[in-house]
Amino acid sequence: MLSRVLNAVLLVLAGALVGGVGTVAHQITVEWGVTVPLGLIGALFAFAAMLVGLRLLAHGRVPALCAGLGAIAVILIFTQESPGGSVLIPDNLMGVLWLVAPIVIAAVVVAWPDVRSRLARESE
Repeated sequence: MLSRVLNAVLLVLAGALVGGVGTVAHQITVEWGVTVPLGLIGALFAFAAMLVGLRLLAHGRVPALCAGLGAIAVILIFTQESPGGSVLIPDNLMGVLWLVAPIVIAAVVVAWPDVRSRLARESE
């Protein structure tokens, strides 16, 4: 029981780390003839890869849910204005996408049906 609680806490912290790094990096853009939101693409890819990897490796939805909740909590905390007046997630298109997309990605990954158990039942 203690190992499950410790595992959940570590997954929340891992998700919080991904959410924090993504929050700092999501505004990075690169000019290659057109403006490419490389930071947002990388942050969303890292978040999705973490959740999909946890969902594929773990036997259940709880690890992906814990990591997703940790990341989403940090993202929501960083949307608040600091006492000095600075904001890490500005009110622009990339900021709104960074606020909404992780919630949608987490919902899809956690709600996705478990294909492995279905395949195991059909092969019997």
